[in-house]
Amino acid sequence: MDTQKLKFLVDVGVSKKAEQWLQKQGYDTKNVRDINPRMLDKEILKIAVSEKRMVITMDKDFGELVYNSKLPHGGVLLLRLEEARAEEKVEIIEKILEKYSDKLFNNFCVFKDGRLRVRK
Repeated sequence: MDTQKLKFLVDVGVSKKAEQWLQKQGYDTKNVRDINPRMLDKEILKIAVSEKRMVITMDKDFGELVYNSKLPHGGVLLLRLEEARAEEKVEIIEKILEKYSDKLFNNFCVFKDGRLRVRK
């Protein structure tokens, strides 16, 4: 998949800097904070599916929704970076997109301890 065709829906906890970085790179990006910062996770997934967007989040509840509740998704990138500063999040997202952009869409991806796991 052409990286510029990747579209994202960025959850509130990720960081404003990450949102801005994605937009500066030319990615089609929507931000939950601009739509409704209190939006339920189920609603975030619905928007992502209807608009073919991948969710970028730090919220582990998305794993529950995708695996246990079997809710459809267009892909989820779960960043397990609880103590990371905004700049670190941007650097990690940049590295993930450089190396794995063709493997992200429609998959559930978890970045933790310097590693990215990708599951169908």
